[in-house]
Amino acid sequence: RDIEAVLEAKALYVPNLPLPELPDGDASHNAVVRTWSEPAPAGGRPHWEIAERLGILDLRRGAMLSGSGFPLFVGLGARLARALVQFMLDLHTRDHGYVEVEPPFVVRREMMEGVGQLPKFEEEVYKTAPDDLFLVPTAEVPLTNLHRDEILDAAKLPLAYTAYTPCFRREAGAHGKDTRGLLRVHQFDKVELVRFARAADSPREHELMTGHAEAVLQRLELPYRVVLLAAGDVGFTSAKTYDLEVWAPGVGQWLEVSSSSSFTDYQARRANIRCRPKPGDKPEFVHTLNASGVALPRTIAALLETRQQADGSVTIPAALVPYLGTDRLVPPGDG
Repeated sequence: RDIEAVLEAKALYVPNLPLPELPDGDASHNAVVRTWSEPAPAGGRPHWEIAERLGILDLRRGAMLSGSGFPLFVGLGARLARALVQFMLDLHTRDHGYVEVEPPFVVRREMMEGVGQLPKFEEEVYKTAPDDLFLVPTAEVPLTNLHRDEILDAAKLPLAYTAYTPCFRREAGAHGKDTRGLLRVHQFDKVELVRFARAADSPREHELMTGHAEAVLQRLELPYRVVLLAAGDVGFTSAKTYDLEVWAPGVGQWLEVSSSSSFTDYQARRANIRCRPKPGDKPEFVHTLNASGVALPRTIAALLETRQQADGSVTIPAALVPYLGTDRLVPPGDG
């Protein structure tokens, strides 16, 4: 057998190296680096009860159609999801300078390998047979591979892309926790941010992109915190990750709605994405970064729980009113 091919196949199982500034240890050593807005005391109804009273979420019929973990939004619930996606895409394209992409929702095996989803996580994603295509677990997969096997002009970096996709993940609820309502699902909507940068600019680009995800939560008036993951808790492909967690008083939990990660040159090496600093220079690998900007289910959960009123209604943040066409969700029959 070709020794080089064997080594390359084994190398696909090697994770990225955490950056030295990460805290040592496991998840118990994660560090809160900043917070925004004062969270309300825990209490009130959980989002699944609020949504049922409002008639905007039908978990029973979703389970009937596809099994547990496939939420079904109806009426104003479907409009709320659509409004959130439109709001986020507008914010990232108009204010943050991202180029919007509408990618395919299925990708080839090589694309999954390029970002590090395969081969390690093959049992956690949905695959079509006999085509050997994969439903995207995140828009990171098609967006990062946009420049696969290319040599980019370094003078044009950074490049920034955003996309909305549904995301499909088999592992949802596999650990037997946080399975109620919208906390852990197999299919969910998400707006993704992906950036390509030179190595020297990568740290600054990571902070900038994290701020873009934070801007969504600030416009939605959701109290949140930014958590730097410890070296033992970062993902397989990540060198450094911030989790953005919103406060959901109804369930009394901080809910992760975004992970903002720097992959250094790890994904670029797998997908062969390089840049040429100057004409005639030897190409060098770019750095890739991505963040959820943001994921919908837990964001909706936090919105419902944070903005629930005593009369059963839910107020809508001012930034979302033009997209939804109303400033309040009310139970059927209440107006």
